[in-house]
Amino acid sequence: MPRRKRKNDQEDNSSGSPAWMTTFGDLMTLLLVFFVLLYSFSVIDLEKFRGFMSALQNQLGVMEGGRTISESDVLDQGMQGENFNPSQNNLRRVYKNMQGFIKENDLQSKVSVEMTQRGLVIRMTGEILYDIGEAIIKPTGKKVLDEIGKNIEGINNNVKVDGHTDNLPINNNQYPSNWELSTARAVKVIKYFIETRDIIPARLSAAGYSKYRPLKENINPENRALNRRVEVVIMNTMLQQDVGSG
Repeated sequence: MPRRKRKNDQEDNSSGSPAWMTTFGDLMTLLLVFFVLLYSFSVIDLEKFRGFMSALQNQLGVMEGGRTISESDVLDQGMQGENFNPSQNNLRRVYKNMQGFIKENDLQSKVSVEMTQRGLVIRMTGEILYDIGEAIIKPTGKKVLDEIGKNIEGINNNVKVDGHTDNLPINNNQYPSNWELSTARAVKVIKYFIETRDIIPARLSAAGYSKYRPLKENINPENRALNRRVEVVIMNTMLQQDVGSG
């Protein structure tokens, strides 16, 4: 009889799950809850997060000179705070004004505007500003420069003027090479802004790049015409108010 009882006990034990399965099941349940929590934390309200980051960066003073992390219309228009990202607001305003001027005067093939990392680039082909091999501003070019000057005289952004040539060599008494020609063209624009629009000279700088920064490969007259250009770059940086003091 005792032997038969032990047999029945063994049969009862073999019919159920091992004891360790209970602990294992509890562990799997806890892991499932853990991963559900992780997933819930990873699903963030993107707009709220962007708004939080934008407010934080603004308080830290790191917004000037770049776009905001938020793409909302209110922030893009600079309406969060009295002086929220003024440099970018200036660039957007000039960009809009210049686009209207270019379209109104049918200058799309000769003048273009582009927002870049360093600032707003207003690009003018040499055809509208200068005769080939010269650095005397043509009347058609003065009209464009007047519009640019009107837009930049009311803001404090620094302005850089870059002169470029094609790869055709030049060698005369006035310009021994394209280096001198490209630099002279940039300087002429700087002087025009100072003399006709009374732009503060401390805001302005000029550089000549000769043939070494072409937009297109110099393989035909059309490409060379595009490479002969002057770029007025309204920078992200702004003139410090204490420049020239003391």
